[in-house]
Amino acid sequence: MDELLKILQVNATESRDNIAKMLNLPVTEVDKRIADYEKRGIIRGYQAILNDDEIDPDRVTAVIEVKVRPQREGGFNIIAERISRFPEVRSAYLMSGGHDLLLFVEGRNLREVATFVSERLAPLDGVLSTSTHFMLKTYKRLGVLMKSSETEERLSVAP
Repeated sequence: MDELLKILQVNATESRDNIAKMLNLPVTEVDKRIADYEKRGIIRGYQAILNDDEIDPDRVTAVIEVKVRPQREGGFNIIAERISRFPEVRSAYLMSGGHDLLLFVEGRNLREVATFVSERLAPLDGVLSTSTHFMLKTYKRLGVLMKSSETEERLSVAP
């Protein structure tokens, strides 16, 4: 992966001046490359990584495995794109293994997610089955630890 993309992935708010220094490039070149990545759809957006457990402890995230019937024209893409348009669906992936799609779904509470699954997702034409797992606590998200400690914890080593 391009070093510029690595820098942005770690800290998208890094100043263009600092990025240019890190890469030993002129700022205009950094600006040009970022604009090109955005235009080509490689950079799809910028987000802060939040500790949702601290913001709203009642908010729920579910991981949902979905078996689907592929469409004759379009395979898995048509149903996956349709499911991805639901605002509750934060991420959607085509997977290998026992299930076809892996969804990350968010709701204000358990009932809201359960209602989404039972009334909107499961009845969709092409959805064969779902398996829902609720996330109980987040320790690490997108490479960032959710708990910051002043002292580094050491793992114990058993003899």
